[in-house]
Amino acid sequence: MKDRTVKMKICRGESPGSVIYIPHGGGPWPLLGDPRHINLIEFLKAVPGLLTQPSAILVISAHWEEQHPTLISAASPPLFYDYYGFPQETYSISYSAPGNPQLAREILHIFEENGIQAALEGSRGYDHGLFVPLKLMYPEAVIPCIQLSLLDSLNPVEHIRIGTVLRDLQEENLLIIGSGSSFHNLTAFRNNTAGEENYWNETFENWLVETLTGDHLSEKERRTRLEHWVDAPFAQYCHPREEHLLPLHVCYGVAGCPAKRVIEVEFMGKKTSSYIW
Repeated sequence: MKDRTVKMKICRGESPGSVIYIPHGGGPWPLLGDPRHINLIEFLKAVPGLLTQPSAILVISAHWEEQHPTLISAASPPLFYDYYGFPQETYSISYSAPGNPQLAREILHIFEENGIQAALEGSRGYDHGLFVPLKLMYPEAVIPCIQLSLLDSLNPVEHIRIGTVLRDLQEENLLIIGSGSSFHNLTAFRNNTAGEENYWNETFENWLVETLTGDHLSEKERRTRLEHWVDAPFAQYCHPREEHLLPLHVCYGVAGCPAKRVIEVEFMGKKTSSYIW
């Protein structure tokens, strides 16, 4: 695990809460102590020490797509075991964090005020993009949580805009988490590829770090690079489908400035990176 601290100007991510993009690993494996996820497990357990203690958490998960931004609004959401072929014990994992219906309604109102059609979802449970990392980060499960969907358009411009609109939130000590992975090629994970493919992985990671932290970039340039991420070197190898990258676009939209911290985390033989604003 490699930690880089970056000099930066004050931005949305420092007040009133925090913004972080994290990898959540492969399915429920981090909760089973899987050896391929040891670095990630240690990182997720250490995250609370890097952040202000939140009074509420908003998670943008890579594992939920809707036509419009949709928010889980139940007071006590169940869990949605959205994975297949894992040990039976992974289908009885519990994480009983309460929902936050009032904050969900406030976010819905903010979207509507900004001309974005949005919706509340009262029956869907937290998926593993939320409960896997949070069970390691905040195992007491007492902090109220909301989950926000991606858009099924997978349009990077629209996801940055969603983040920009979320800047209007006035909730103090709100932690916004983009839960995905900066590398997400399932074939590469399963085959444990190395050699040239590790170079492709590292080259894209370096481009992403430069994009999110480079002080030589204006915010217009930074945003343009993220909007056109597919033009980055080896982008489509690292993300054959981009749903695990797009929570990062939402986080950047919220912050609107360079990340102040980059933590590189390796799991399943590939490099990924976490960004904190």
